[in-house]
Amino acid sequence: MKTILDEATRDGLIARAKTLNVASKPQWGKMSIDQMLKHAILADEMYLGEKVYKRHFLGYLLGRPILKAILKDEAPMRRNAKTSPEFIVTETGGNVETEKAKWISVLERYANYDNPEFTHWFFGKMTKEQVGQLAYKHVDHHLRQFNS
Repeated sequence: MKTILDEATRDGLIARAKTLNVASKPQWGKMSIDQMLKHAILADEMYLGEKVYKRHFLGYLLGRPILKAILKDEAPMRRNAKTSPEFIVTETGGNVETEKAKWISVLERYANYDNPEFTHWFFGKMTKEQVGQLAYKHVDHHLRQFNS
């Protein structure tokens, strides 16, 4: 299973992210490129332990089996997956190059990942291996969304 914690895999994601630009259009969903970049930054800062979000009630009931299903194989995340309201970016018109540079900087921080107490807002407590795999799938999902 691919993981963002692997240097070569992470470098591949960063190379794909570098191809994003103001003309990048979504293949699905409602987010613009600048909204997606902000959304991705929020998610990766959470995985890295820089931001903490409260668990959602439904996650206590369904989080573990859904995480297991997502991480069972290499299949990409499904399109239009639900997210927490904290990760929905409504403002538009951000500077794509600035946000892209910030996202790449955040992605590079996975090289020193150390968040053993990580608890996902929906899936709950996760191992380092699970975080690496889920973070990879999330980044890959949004790069695919913008055809990168």
